[in-house]
Amino acid sequence: NVLFVCLGNICRSPMAEYIFRDMVKKRGLDGKVRCASAAVSSEEIGNPVYPPAKRKLLTLGIRCEDKRARQLNRKDYAEYDLLIGMENRHLNSMRRLYNGDPDGKISLLLDHCGRTGQEVADPWYTDNFDETWDDVLQGCTALLKELRKAL
Repeated sequence: NVLFVCLGNICRSPMAEYIFRDMVKKRGLDGKVRCASAAVSSEEIGNPVYPPAKRKLLTLGIRCEDKRARQLNRKDYAEYDLLIGMENRHLNSMRRLYNGDPDGKISLLLDHCGRTGQEVADPWYTDNFDETWDDVLQGCTALLKELRKAL
């Protein structure tokens, strides 16, 4: 069980959730690997995926109309095996919520592809969804490779 986390849950973490879900399904692992996404803030709760992020997903046939932003909660730590942030401040917020990371579940997405400490590009300010897509795709590909070894 994987939970992708960003600030508002309308750009990066939903992109990661839906890209990863698509990869899992295409490899026949949808019964073994589950994923979702959430926000560290409450600013966007209930809102759909940001239109440019939604359009980017649609270019590859990935639909996300059902997604609504939700906020991370204390129960998520027990429910998910991995909590993956897009940037360091997301990790800090998670560690505050969970009184640290006692089970070692929290990481940055790009840590999984050897880009340790690097953050997924934030398209909110740059409007560069291609750069974000590339980062998310690299991270999700490496993450799935790790998980397949563990299955």
